[in-house]
Amino acid sequence: MNGKVALVTGGSRGIGAATALRLAEDGADVAFTYRTGEKEAAAVLEGIEATGRRGLAVRADAGDPEAAAGAVERTVRELGRLDVLVNNAGVGVLGPLEELTTADVEHVLAVNVRGVFLTTRAAAPRLGAGGRILTIGSCMTQRVPGPGGTLYAMSKSALTGLTKALARELGGRGITANIVHPGPVDTDMNPADGPYAGPQAALTALGRFGTPREVAAVVSFLAGPDAAYVTGAEFSVDGGHAA
Repeated sequence: MNGKVALVTGGSRGIGAATALRLAEDGADVAFTYRTGEKEAAAVLEGIEATGRRGLAVRADAGDPEAAAGAVERTVRELGRLDVLVNNAGVGVLGPLEELTTADVEHVLAVNVRGVFLTTRAAAPRLGAGGRILTIGSCMTQRVPGPGGTLYAMSKSALTGLTKALARELGGRGITANIVHPGPVDTDMNPADGPYAGPQAALTALGRFGTPREVAAVVSFLAGPDAAYVTGAEFSVDGGHAA
């Protein structure tokens, strides 16, 4: 990916950070957004630059419509172009249906759906032939193993429809769009040694959590030249959660 520029939303930790670092290792210059956690963002930026690539940390709230477009514009302005967009930023609000508030609904949809759409809308005109749009979905779009996930599953399912529509709309320009569905992944938000880890791991065929690097490896493939004929597709990186 030498000479390419990628933007990863929510790139200061977890899957986003692993993806930003992997794309830099692949040869891309990488911008990433973060909302809080300046120390974590600085560490990711240092990791990107340690590969010899240019990095850019952009403080932006994925739920803010102006910030979404602003991150794209700043990436292009400071790194010169945009070739790969990774829509990773997201939030999860779980709980019984009757206990979810209107504020919960608005927050989750603002970040997980509206933010992805607006960032993609801003990025699409900047992408040329060979451009890539990659979105991080969830294993809960394919299998919801228990109650409490209605809002989160709905928001992530919307991204599958968006991805397929983008593939059709942008395919004529040589731009691909794909979605990756992680299963239980060991992050600070959902640690593999956390109180709910055992039941989650048991739902997978492999009986374990995945790592952010394992998800980033699939994103890396889809962002690269070998995936030029792959678009509108869903990729499960879930240890067999949906099997």
